[in-house]
Amino acid sequence: MKLLRLSFFSLAILLLFSCEKKSEECKLDQEILDQNIDLEITRLEDEFFQAETSEDFEFLIEKYPDFAEGYLGRSLYASPDSLISELLAIHQDSAMNVLYDSVKVNFQDITDIETDLENAFKYIKHYFPEFQIPKVYTFLSGFNSDLILTEDMIVIGLDYYLPPTHSFQPDLPRYMAERYDRPYIVPMIVTALSSQFNQINPQDNTMLAEMIYYGKAYHFTKAIMPCTSDQYIIGYTEEEIAECYANEEYIWAHFVENELLYETNPFDITKYIGEAPFTDAISTKAPGRLGRWLGWNIVDDYQFNQDVTLPELMDNANAEEIFRQSGYRPRPQN
Repeated sequence: MKLLRLSFFSLAILLLFSCEKKSEECKLDQEILDQNIDLEITRLEDEFFQAETSEDFEFLIEKYPDFAEGYLGRSLYASPDSLISELLAIHQDSAMNVLYDSVKVNFQDITDIETDLENAFKYIKHYFPEFQIPKVYTFLSGFNSDLILTEDMIVIGLDYYLPPTHSFQPDLPRYMAERYDRPYIVPMIVTALSSQFNQINPQDNTMLAEMIYYGKAYHFTKAIMPCTSDQYIIGYTEEEIAECYANEEYIWAHFVENELLYETNPFDITKYIGEAPFTDAISTKAPGRLGRWLGWNIVDDYQFNQDVTLPELMDNANAEEIFRQSGYRPRPQN
């Protein structure tokens, strides 16, 4: 493994490699975009911060019962008055008001988010006609939640996605906080929605099963948002993506030589799949979650070589079959 550690992120190799997974020109399918869907993003942070009295909050709770239950947890409170009292306290909190002002400035216009989300929903609806368009709300979470998804509702905590240079930041490790920025919002939502269609075998507890699961999720997001940069899907920088491809042979050799594909120890799986600043078993300069990135490449090769549709891919719960039929090999470097 010394060779692998020494060669990882060689600048000479990096300069030879393009940052993007696919270089072909991207173009959205106009036939898909011509669909009519009913999507409206409701700016609840405005409505709740413009409320002033108990009666105002009571009205909003009744106006948005799905939000009141699915996000605020109305049924968990001893009485409606308890929830209203908490909302009033939040409304009167000076720090929350400053945070709200920042959100108003940075997200005054969310047309780009609405357009990307509408296009993504149209693509999902094209591939999965049974998909029901959820209600979409934005809110000020006080850094309590970034995204909440239920079967019928999506809530976006806009404060999580303030610019990385903003004085208010979520309490997250830096390597994760850097992914909480405006361009990541819709890809994060689409990746989360992929779980509705991503079939798994609950008896398969191998590293390979985890790799394929995330590979299918990222492949789904790229298929639904084909013009979105890979960095906003997997959360690597362009440089990290380039470096991963430049060292793909070494990464794959590490997995093969250490017999990791069929590893079932949760601790070992987490080292390659879980959130981390780097994959230290390979190199302290290698980004975390390399097992997910490798799984994405395997799934891409499977879809290409077997020519399966997106619904067929997502419906396949057999990780071993996807791997065997992918014909995956690391991309040779020139």
